[in-house]
Amino acid sequence: MVIAELIQTYGYAAVAVGTFLEGETVLLLAGAAAGRGHLSMPLVIAVAAVASFAGDQLFFHLGRRYGNALLRQFPALQPHTARARALLERYSTPLILSIRFLYGLRVAGPLAIGMSDVPWLRFLLLNLAGAIVWAVAVAMTGYWSGHLLVRLLAAINVGELWSLAALLLIGVLWWLIARSRSRRAQRRGSTG
Repeated sequence: MVIAELIQTYGYAAVAVGTFLEGETVLLLAGAAAGRGHLSMPLVIAVAAVASFAGDQLFFHLGRRYGNALLRQFPALQPHTARARALLERYSTPLILSIRFLYGLRVAGPLAIGMSDVPWLRFLLLNLAGAIVWAVAVAMTGYWSGHLLVRLLAAINVGELWSLAALLLIGVLWWLIARSRSRRAQRRGSTG
């Protein structure tokens, strides 16, 4: 079952589960579904904000209570928590407010903050504000992107759609080739 089908079938429960951990894709699609009248935008935002807030609170408290043990148990989290700790030292308040916007830090960030000396009440208040801003921003992006896509598809004829798909494919192939060449050049530079 695809995410869009989960949202259509399970509605707000899918939004809650999806935004508890990661959530951008789920929330974008839920915003688009609200734009089509399948879900209520205020409820999508409220459910996403509460679930996202709850997820980050959970990881904060897990970090506070079991931080080092969790890092030993899940070593893949270590580089991400190290990055979050470095950012936390320099940008404590902005980091807590924006942690859910930073790729790779959605789980590791609150975990690392929990392992720090940030007071729980300060994290709670900043996390709540960040969850609300994130839910509104991502859901509205999904809402407007959904509207734009529907209008775009209505205005494009089939030939234009195939041309657009071909251009997109060429762009992706070009990017993959450039990325491959760059990696090869880096490997040659690091071994030479």
